[in-house]
Amino acid sequence: MGKYTICVVTGDSLLASSSNLVQLWLVGEHGEADLGKLLRPLPGRKTVLETEVPLHLGRLLMVRLCKHKGLLDDDWFCKWITVQGPGTQGEALFPCYSWVQCNETISLPEGTALKIRDDTQSLFKEYREQEIEHRRRVYRWGSWKEGLILPIAGRTQWDLPRNQRFMEDKDLDFALSLAKVLKEFAIKGTLDFVSHVRKLEDYKKVFPCGKTALAGRVRESWKEDALFGYQFLNGANPMLLRRSKSLPARLVLPPGMEDLQTQLEKELEAGSLFEADFSLLDGVKPNIIIFKQQYVTAPLVMLKLQPDGRLLPMVIQLQPPRHGCPPPLLFLPSDPPMAWLLAKTWVRSSDFQLHQLQSHLLRGHLMAEVIAVATLRSLPSLHPIYKLLVPHFRYTMEINILARNNLVSEWGIFDLIVSTGSGGHVDILQRATAGLTYRSFCPPDDLADRGLLDVKASLYAQDALRLWGIILRYVERMVELFYKSDTDVQSDPELQTWCREVTEIGLLGAQDRGFPVSLASRAQLCRFVAMCIFTCTGQHASTHLGQLDWYAWIPNGPCTMRKPPPTSKDVTERDIIDSLPCLQQARMQMKITKFLGRRQPVMVALGQHKEEYFSGPKPRDVLKRFQEELAVMDKEVEARNAGLDLPYEYLRPSVVENSVTI
Repeated sequence: MGKYTICVVTGDSLLASSSNLVQLWLVGEHGEADLGKLLRPLPGRKTVLETEVPLHLGRLLMVRLCKHKGLLDDDWFCKWITVQGPGTQGEALFPCYSWVQCNETISLPEGTALKIRDDTQSLFKEYREQEIEHRRRVYRWGSWKEGLILPIAGRTQWDLPRNQRFMEDKDLDFALSLAKVLKEFAIKGTLDFVSHVRKLEDYKKVFPCGKTALAGRVRESWKEDALFGYQFLNGANPMLLRRSKSLPARLVLPPGMEDLQTQLEKELEAGSLFEADFSLLDGVKPNIIIFKQQYVTAPLVMLKLQPDGRLLPMVIQLQPPRHGCPPPLLFLPSDPPMAWLLAKTWVRSSDFQLHQLQSHLLRGHLMAEVIAVATLRSLPSLHPIYKLLVPHFRYTMEINILARNNLVSEWGIFDLIVSTGSGGHVDILQRATAGLTYRSFCPPDDLADRGLLDVKASLYAQDALRLWGIILRYVERMVELFYKSDTDVQSDPELQTWCREVTEIGLLGAQDRGFPVSLASRAQLCRFVAMCIFTCTGQHASTHLGQLDWYAWIPNGPCTMRKPPPTSKDVTERDIIDSLPCLQQARMQMKITKFLGRRQPVMVALGQHKEEYFSGPKPRDVLKRFQEELAVMDKEVEARNAGLDLPYEYLRPSVVENSVTI
């Protein structure tokens, strides 16, 4: 009994409000009170209600609400509700951050995170079970291509649950930006049919006016060996390079190249020999674009790390050896300049394929979607790990559906302009999926396995390790609040179900590649959760943010090659031009790269989300400490970059997005 003050907060966007009446109930330990149809939500407003409740409710457990249908049926986005009870009861927070739809009744538990064992009186047992049952109906696993990790069910973004759709600011920005790209391509692309590339500098016709500073540098220096090698360390795809433990079996040195073998063995013994192996592309069926055959090959690049930090190519083998065929042609820095440049251009095109498909799409987008769907199907909103992870799923499902429908679909962008389109891209994704390992998603393990931990020239490695450490400490501090021992982890059935859902279902039984199917300790839990957060943030950022920098100048990252790899070193500039994308393909590549690679105007930086899923001061203190550590790293990366010839920005916390949204 007594007076209650209820504050209902509606989302800020214009479409967040509703003209419909909303009914509220207060649910306490000892009873439930129907407050009636009390409010019409207004955008960005706090609606404060005061009401007398004749019942003794005791400690408040939940707020229940229902939006009734009116003349117009407009959804309502509720951010949160707070309730101030009578007497000594403090203010209770009930997080929502969800769309409430017609005649839908939803329950909002108080924001204190609870494991099943913490709910000693089973006050929330029925709620947890009903919420997960409902979520499993709404968030169903789908399938896209055989052999690929699982997506959310649904063919279009309209099939997604309302809470996974873009808000109108994101939706408007995406639609208008895409319309602008298509308009520009329709106008200028038509002229490309009658305009031809006669020299390499003609690709400036499609070079974006609003280029980044680094893109301009790439255009000026793309022929240099130092920039070619640098990209394996700190470019758009830093995931391929590894230190050589032996000379690769596929590297065939024909007679007369004993000096090269001696040089390679010397670098190998010194620990300065590295390799980039594109074997994943071997045997991939190349695309046919406008009745013209395109070409794909699987290069091997051997590089040496200089004492000054430069990574320089020593030899490029474009074709893998074939039984019964002559040894593949090897290209060296001492070859005629045009032959060496063409060999490097082939490598850059191959890197474009693996970057976009393996490193960016699979390891960033699709992996984040698995984590999101598994979490929503397995962990109730009261669970501390759900509260910790849910800010990192914003917009991921819709952007992935858009990618599947427009980029890698039949007649999508890959089919239209990329040499691995029309099925080859699916083959690559299937091969890459079979090779996904847990260690490769944890930077300390991945960098150790690739021999990059002590490579100072790898700014990616330095920043990835540091960002991983900050994320891991954040997770450890939050986990310590709710799991006091390893036994607490082992005895949490919802947590164990979640882990199995990720590994056995979403990842198609990836336990044979190191992914856990159960969690036995706090340390194991923290590593798994840190992997999830890093994948949705830093992992994606490291392969997404560099696209405009490194691919705006088309010869540095051609989407396709229109002539087969050279069989001799008698190469002219005309041979390179005829191999590179035509002007129309180049313009489409640049436009899409600019559209997807631009900085997002509605982005939320890592750790800077405004949603409060936890109540109480301790989780807030942990988040604040996380934000402070990110801010320190951000300033130190900025200071470091100020003294660098080529600054590395892609893992700077202020530009790393909090989820996969583009």
